[in-house]
Amino acid sequence: MEKTIIIALAIGVLSIGCKRGHKKREEKAKLLVTTPIKKDTVITKEYVCQLRAIQHIELRALEKGYLKEIFVDEGHFVKKGQLMFRIMPLLYKAELEKAKAETNFAEIEYLNTKTLADSNVVSSTQLALEKAKYQKAKAEQGVAEARLKFTELRAPFDGLMDRFQVRLGSLLDEGDLLTTLSDNSKMWVYFNVPEMEYLNYKSQKNDDGKAMKVQLRMANHEIYEHIGEVKTIEADFNNETGNIAFRATFDNPDFLLRHGETGNVILTEPLKNALLIPQKASFQVLDKNYVYVIGKDNVVRAKFIEVEAELPHIFAVKEGLSEGDKILLEGLRKVRDGDEIEYREEEPESVLSHLGLYAE
Repeated sequence: MEKTIIIALAIGVLSIGCKRGHKKREEKAKLLVTTPIKKDTVITKEYVCQLRAIQHIELRALEKGYLKEIFVDEGHFVKKGQLMFRIMPLLYKAELEKAKAETNFAEIEYLNTKTLADSNVVSSTQLALEKAKYQKAKAEQGVAEARLKFTELRAPFDGLMDRFQVRLGSLLDEGDLLTTLSDNSKMWVYFNVPEMEYLNYKSQKNDDGKAMKVQLRMANHEIYEHIGEVKTIEADFNNETGNIAFRATFDNPDFLLRHGETGNVILTEPLKNALLIPQKASFQVLDKNYVYVIGKDNVVRAKFIEVEAELPHIFAVKEGLSEGDKILLEGLRKVRDGDEIEYREEEPESVLSHLGLYAE
């Protein structure tokens, strides 16, 4: 009898202990819930870009000959009109002297004929013929002078020299590439934008009439100090990608940026009264975003949401939620649609403060 009483007491104690342990586990199993919040925020988007100088040209030989002199060096800054290369001009100097002599001879013939014509010794037709010969000789002299000038290559604008494609003494043919020259005082930055974002940009620009301001993240991940403006959009969309090219212009007074660099254009857009939720409160099914909404009966229901914009750790929700909805924040993998849960609620401001949200 005593053994029976002892066993019963032990079972009772164990039962009470199990109930207490189960209660503690239930308390620990309370899931964290929060609500969406409306805030003014900023969307940041990045696009891979290519940098181009506003002027980037090839310098080519205009005449045949040996490269006699080089007056500049690779990578140096040159001023407009500065002499850069000279091709051996001996042949062209000789041709010019010959042209000058022929011009002088034609001029003398013309003046003599004019004197005779004034005295009615020769006809006006003969005078016109001699005048035409004289004008032809002057034109040929002008061509010879131009060809002689072609042996000297001068900078057409201020810019930076690129690598030489020839060396001193090289035999050049007409059209041979010597080097390239870049005007880097301003840079054109090209980046591709999807069709939907292009339409949004155009509608915003029509509202205020101002050009879009953008920043440039350079290849070393630092932000370029000058702000750029989107001033040009290409005419056609790329049918294969669905994108259209934008061109932003950046000042480059220190010539830090060079032709051919790459980087990322950073575009920011204000988003007014955005309905914000933590990204970790959502899950995906077949590329669609869902959240668990808790009803008044404490039952979770999966609900589809349409995301308007994606920020670091944050979704701006366009459709599917309202400001007062309670959404499951943690333990999404522990529940199923239709489960009844116990939860504790945390204010959205507190939740977002731990996510590094940038909002106004």
